[in-house]
Amino acid sequence: MIRMAYSRVKLRFARGVEVTFANRDKALKQIEKLAEEGIYEPIVIYGPEGCGKTALFKQTYEILESMGYTVIYVNPIEDEEEEWRIRVSPDSRSIVEDVLRVAVGEKGATLVDLAIKIFGILSKRRKLVALLADDIFQAVGLDRAEIYVKRLLNFVEYPPEELEKAFIFVGSSEGITKTRVGRHRWAGIRIMWNMSRDGFRELYEQIPGEKPQFEEIWRLTGGNPGMLKKLYMYSWSADSVIDGIIAARGLKRFIDRLSDTQRRVLLESIEDPDALVFRLREARTRQEKDEIITLIDSLIELNLIVDDVSIRSEHIWIDEPPTTDRDIGIGDETAWQSPLHREAIRKTLKTHQHSDNTRPPTS
Repeated sequence: MIRMAYSRVKLRFARGVEVTFANRDKALKQIEKLAEEGIYEPIVIYGPEGCGKTALFKQTYEILESMGYTVIYVNPIEDEEEEWRIRVSPDSRSIVEDVLRVAVGEKGATLVDLAIKIFGILSKRRKLVALLADDIFQAVGLDRAEIYVKRLLNFVEYPPEELEKAFIFVGSSEGITKTRVGRHRWAGIRIMWNMSRDGFRELYEQIPGEKPQFEEIWRLTGGNPGMLKKLYMYSWSADSVIDGIIAARGLKRFIDRLSDTQRRVLLESIEDPDALVFRLREARTRQEKDEIITLIDSLIELNLIVDDVSIRSEHIWIDEPPTTDRDIGIGDETAWQSPLHREAIRKTLKTHQHSDNTRPPTS
């Protein structure tokens, strides 16, 4: 396979601010290897919300085109950059012009279906075809995630004669679907984490204007580019970002519904996220165990924690796996998606406790 040099993509960071794709050298080498060897199943990449999956997918687009692939990229929830909602390699657009014209005006599941249709058409006309489906589960519905993965698997298992290699990446921050998709063996599951300290510094240094010291930003974000963007947009006010997380995820209602056991375990997990699994193993009654399981599942569904960071073998991860660092909320087995997510829970628990103490007694 002839490989051309590829450039690092320019990415919109915020209004009026553009950055160059930073670091992730190991991930880029992994992608090159997969593209060279070919894949045998769709690869679903999970990771914390804002960890940089979309940036990686856009960089992957450049890599695959440089290796001779015809590439289709789709992101049905992309709001900021119209050109990245659906994109097809220029040398193949004329083949799918009619479908592409319709797709540009669509959103949600319809856009995903049209992107898959384009992938199918090009699979019969090109030897190397790739589909990068970013954040599609939210658009098609979490209950249909398995169906879409199975559809994509069929392209790999039963390819047209003309297709030499297919490359399929699906990205999601919806951790609740991971078990559903993984149980069928219809896809390879890879996990992606926030940026390493060095990589994150490279991104941080591209942000213009006065800003807090790097160590302060690292302690707040744990290397999550999405949280860095939020801080920048809110003039570096951590409190504003925390309040935004509380409101967006309905954390006050979530805390109100917790039992005493769940609230106690959640409070422990702020200092050590592994308390979630420790307390589950120590549970003495079926009820206590069920309550902790429900708590963990809810934190995953709310995109607050990742519960499977204990296996750190290279074949499980895209780029570098996280290093245990409880100061920023990464345990041996469980991790907060970012320190700011953890602080949102801390603040909500503290507010709830204060309201309980000031509430007048019932007669």
